Amino acid sequence: SSPPSSGKYNFSIDRGGTFTDVYCTLPSGATVVSKLLSEDPANYDDAPTEGIRRILADHSGTPALYARRRRAAIASGAAVPLPTGLIGSVRMGTTVATNALLERNGSRAGLVTNVGFGNLLEIGNQSRPNIFDLSCSGGGGVLYERAVEVDERVVLGTFTDGSGRSVLETTVSEYTGETIHVLRRPDLDAIRRQLRPLLDAGIRSLAIVLLHAHAFPAHEDAIAKLARSMGFDHVSPSSSVMPMVRAVGRGHTACAAAYLTPVIGEYLAGFLSGFDEGMRHRGEKGVRLDFMMSDGGLVPHDGFG
Repeated sequence: SSPPSSGKYNFSIDRGGTFTDVYCTLPSGATVVSKLLSEDPANYDDAPTEGIRRILADHSGTPALYARRRRAAIASGAAVPLPTGLIGSVRMGTTVATNALLERNGSRAGLVTNVGFGNLLEIGNQSRPNIFDLSCSGGGGVLYERAVEVDERVVLGTFTDGSGRSVLETTVSEYTGETIHVLRRPDLDAIRRQLRPLLDAGIRSLAIVLLHAHAFPAHEDAIAKLARSMGFDHVSPSSSVMPMVRAVGRGHTACAAAYLTPVIGEYLAGFLSGFDEGMRHRGEKGVRLDFMMSDGGLVPHDGFG
């Protein structure tokens, strides 16, 4: 149920791939539902915004205040965003990210990983759904366009290597308690040169997946800071996105974040642009705007994605 908000309209929205359902609890306690197409560019820019507008126009007693308006008109100054004074809360679940993943319409992304591991995510863990299937396919592929291999290496536990490589640093992970041996620190100047072609190619999203980063994230963090300073719009260090052992699972999650988070951000910015500043602020002077995550929980809009 929606949180109580005296004199306010509280909305719960399911934005699917085909239809959008807008459920509203009126100040009287009564409920109404508006159902509309999720995509209808001839009539509106955004279905949840339009559903909210229709309900407020029909039930607030001030239909002129909630007359239809388009983003283009708002941007040109010909119309103002919808006022949020009567809105108490908006809770939304959306399949925007799911649809982008299924249709492969995410952001162009690159991958940074260790030397020799550029095809790690393509190889995966070599699991087979049916071990007796002689024509087993390779699955759905990877979500990044290019892989950049950087000369970085850390190892865990007791280090026994006869290759002659020296240990530059030994420390203890504050996350796992394991002993960390640093064999190669990332050369940020060299990595800058390696990343430049990705920017030149129009790639603005980056996943960073280094071995053992779940226990020692410092090198991923340094590369992420460099990438942001170079102009990458979204950077997903695997140690931040999913700090778990096993690089394959952690890597796929980081790549999914790099691929989909810009799509979510673009949708959220479009939704917010249809309302006044109250939709961006929580508390007494703003609207409680929450989005549903994949685990079914709700998160404030500024933490969504």
